[in-house]
Amino acid sequence: MYKRKIESYLAEWKSTPNHKPIIIKGVRQCGKTSSVRAFAEAHYKHVVYLDFRAHPEYKYFFHPNLDVDEIITRLTATLPQSVIKTHSTCFIFDEIQDCPMARASLKYFFLDGRYDVISTGSLLGVNGYRTKEEQKEEAEASIPVGFEHIINMYPMDFEEWLWANSIKPEHIELLRTHLNEETPVDESIHLRMRQLLLQYIFVGGMPEAVSTFLTMGQVGPLLTVQRQIIDSYKADMIKYARTEDKSRIRECFESIPRQLAKENKKFTYSAVRHNGRAKDYDGSLQWIEDAGIIHRCYNTEITELPLDGNAIQEQFKVYMADTGLFVSMLEDGTAGSIMQGQLGAYKGAIYENLLADILGKMGRKLYYFRKESGLELDFLIRYKGECVPIECKARTGNTKSLQTVLNHPEKYNVAHAVKIGDYNVGRNGAILTIPHYMAFLLTDL
Repeated sequence: MYKRKIESYLAEWKSTPNHKPIIIKGVRQCGKTSSVRAFAEAHYKHVVYLDFRAHPEYKYFFHPNLDVDEIITRLTATLPQSVIKTHSTCFIFDEIQDCPMARASLKYFFLDGRYDVISTGSLLGVNGYRTKEEQKEEAEASIPVGFEHIINMYPMDFEEWLWANSIKPEHIELLRTHLNEETPVDESIHLRMRQLLLQYIFVGGMPEAVSTFLTMGQVGPLLTVQRQIIDSYKADMIKYARTEDKSRIRECFESIPRQLAKENKKFTYSAVRHNGRAKDYDGSLQWIEDAGIIHRCYNTEITELPLDGNAIQEQFKVYMADTGLFVSMLEDGTAGSIMQGQLGAYKGAIYENLLADILGKMGRKLYYFRKESGLELDFLIRYKGECVPIECKARTGNTKSLQTVLNHPEKYNVAHAVKIGDYNVGRNGAILTIPHYMAFLLTDL
């Protein structure tokens, strides 16, 4: 088990009086189940674990009614080893999207107040892609609006990767101090962080991938794990999507490396299939996004806050939510090229996807700015109350667009910018330069 940020969320939830049942929502295999079970075992005297994907028959515990005492009676009759005591028992409903009536029961567990319930869901965001029987069951169950607390969990982020590599909190606070004071990081620490950043690019944050690499230190076994995860995502696309959408979802997913290899990385449906159109593929792309596998990054009309209000909905890029899985979709040898700095056509795509990974796992929505003239800013974020462009470079690179925007504040309303690349902390006028490994510290809204 690695230290995960979800632990602090769960501890805060448990200590809140009259707390609602909580649902941990996240992409498949990001560590939800192991984190929840470890927390429950450490904080409750009794734990009742129900996995609705492995045991679909457990749905009968919630029929013919949702009375809590009757649910417990049916459950203990089938699972007599379960120990259930009031105010000391936690129920874990794993893969709750596979049992709509279990989700409906959260309202009654909350109103009853004698037991805590922690649920996980990997495909809760995927709507409209169930069988008619499943859709009917969902409609009959109804979501318990106002009686559940949902939080998102992501694959391990870069800070959690640092924790897994024994980087202590005081070291991270030292980096934060260098960022705030805009002073260079000591060379020995800088080199270590740079090495860990390069490894994170191809390992990513899927817990099994992290464990495999840290245990074996080899890229081959790592790729095997990552590609098995990719295959499991594709299997979900086949299992859970409507028949007419299965091939289109897979085509959209497999086009992502091609989309990002283009000079203009805007997602185009014609790159999915020749003469592909939005009306044919937009729902398929939405399925992948709802499953938590990708992030969309929207172009904006102007470089001003609020970014969401200025987003152009039909113009966007698509990034993999986890950098390691993205690299695993590329050709063999890419991990070695990353460590050597020899990436060819995918250089920009890999480092942009890295930053999308870091920002996305911070819970930030993603935005960029591009005009037909060719002026383009890789990302826009809210930082210290301003709209701040971020330029993401594999090493060094020209920042012509950034300089243009900064030189015309009357037109673009931008006073400060951040350039992220393979160098130390510094400042050049309005541009703050930081190394890639500091991007996760840009938390000040």
